[in-house]
Amino acid sequence: MSDDTREAQVVRALVEMADTLVDDYDVADLLHQLVQHCVGLLDVAAAGLVLADQRGGLQVLAASSERTRLLELFQLQSNQGPCLECFRSGEPVLVADLAAQTVRWPSFASEAHREGFASVHAVPLRLRKQTIGALNLFGNQPGSLTAEDLVIARALADTATIGILQERAIARSEILTEQLQTALNSRITIEQAKGVLASAGNLDMEQAFEALRGHARRHSSRLSEIAHRIVTGDLDPAELLHAARTHRAT
Repeated sequence: MSDDTREAQVVRALVEMADTLVDDYDVADLLHQLVQHCVGLLDVAAAGLVLADQRGGLQVLAASSERTRLLELFQLQSNQGPCLECFRSGEPVLVADLAAQTVRWPSFASEAHREGFASVHAVPLRLRKQTIGALNLFGNQPGSLTAEDLVIARALADTATIGILQERAIARSEILTEQLQTALNSRITIEQAKGVLASAGNLDMEQAFEALRGHARRHSSRLSEIAHRIVTGDLDPAELLHAARTHRAT
């Protein structure tokens, strides 16, 4: 990728994310954009993102693939790994070789290796002194994140953080708590809808998510709203999957 092309793609990514920051924006879709842009723009194989809930615990909100989502869940369940250290310290955690971290994170390093990852870099979602989550970047090979990639990752993470903590939403701490909790609840509904679509269409979870997200975008609807309609039975999974197949065929 030439420098000019990369610069243009970074600008487009930031503009796309900024364009979502309007009234009643969809946090779930914003965070999905974030992890997808990281994989597309940076020298990483996968990305995942966790946010703090109202009790201060971390929850997986977005991942570039199903195996990444499961690894992030494993990290939280085992209470060890880079995103936890990053969230607690508010500083990046950069690990060029996971194989050298078996003492630091014995369970996580072993599980990440089984999933084919050899390096990991965590970047905080932070506004001034408030850290609300962490962005994890996984590599298939050992290696450091370049200074340029780190700058881009932090810019993307900062844009998402501003979106979550925009001034109108943090005028009162109750609003912030409510917004983050809404995002967490939306993610649960999306996971349930993925399961319904996967079962109905004999799809894997990533295919189910792409069908769900594609339907929402084609109908200019919020991802969480379409997921809720699937889960509640208001939208027939077969109808959504048929529309997705028809769209791919055109």
